[in-house]
Amino acid sequence: MNGNPSVTTKLPAIQVLGVKVNPLATSTLRHAIEELIISKAHALVLHVNIHGINLAFSENWLRDYLNSAPVVFCDGAGVMLGAHLLGHHIPQRITYADWMWQLAEFCQEKEFTLYFLGAKPGIAEQAGAHLLQKFPNLKIVGIQHGYFDKTQSSSENEGIIKKINLVRPNILLVGFGMPIQERWLMENWSHIEADVALTGGAVFDYISGELQRAPDWMTDHGFEWLGRLIIEPRRLWKRYIIGNPLFLWRVFKQRLGLLKY
Repeated sequence: MNGNPSVTTKLPAIQVLGVKVNPLATSTLRHAIEELIISKAHALVLHVNIHGINLAFSENWLRDYLNSAPVVFCDGAGVMLGAHLLGHHIPQRITYADWMWQLAEFCQEKEFTLYFLGAKPGIAEQAGAHLLQKFPNLKIVGIQHGYFDKTQSSSENEGIIKKINLVRPNILLVGFGMPIQERWLMENWSHIEADVALTGGAVFDYISGELQRAPDWMTDHGFEWLGRLIIEPRRLWKRYIIGNPLFLWRVFKQRLGLLKY
C-alpha cells in the first residue's frame, strides 16, 4: 500500500524532469506524516535534490518509484530554482540536517516511535544520543547500521527486517544514500511492518557530527552544495561540477518543450 488517498491526493504536486515533487512547507509535511501514521497507511515519504533527479533521469526504475510515492518533498535549493524556471513555486527546501531536529520534536510531542537504519556502525547511535539530549522523551525503538548484505534474500537482510517488525515503528528512517535506499525500500517495503518510511541520505552523519556542514551563510543562501563540495571534493566533484549544470540544461530544455524522458 503506497499511502492513504484521502491524505496524499490533497497535496499539491509539480513535475521537474519527469519527477513528481510536492511543493511543501515543513508544517504541511508534518501534517501529512501524522495523517499517514494515524491511518496506518504503510506509506513512503521520499525526497529529491538535484542529484536524485539526475539519477531518476537516467534510471527509469528510480523515476517510477519516486512518482509512485505519496509524498516526495524538495531537499535542495537547486530543485527550487529548477521549479521556478519552470513556472512553479516551492515554498522551502527541507533538508534533513535541519529538519531532523524538527522531526524529533514532532515525534516526541506525538509519541511516534522511530527506527534508525543506516550509516557506519556507531554513527546512528551517536545521532540518536544527540537527539535524546535535546528531546529526552523521544522514542527510538531500534538502531541498525547500514553495513550489511542488502541482497533481498540474504540472511542478514531478512534478520534486520525481523528486528524492525518486532517493534513495528511508526517511522522507519533509512539513510543509505541515493539510490541505494530507494532500491532497498522498493525490494523490501512490502515485508516491513512500519507506518511510514523516510529516506534520509546522510542524516545520521550530520546529526551525529560525523559529517561537517557548510557555514550558515552558504546553507541559508542556496550554496550548501558549494560548501559540501569544498568539504568533500573527491567524492562530490562529479555530482556538483557536472551534475548541477546538466540539471539546469535539462530544465531549460523542458521549459522549451524539447526534453524527452
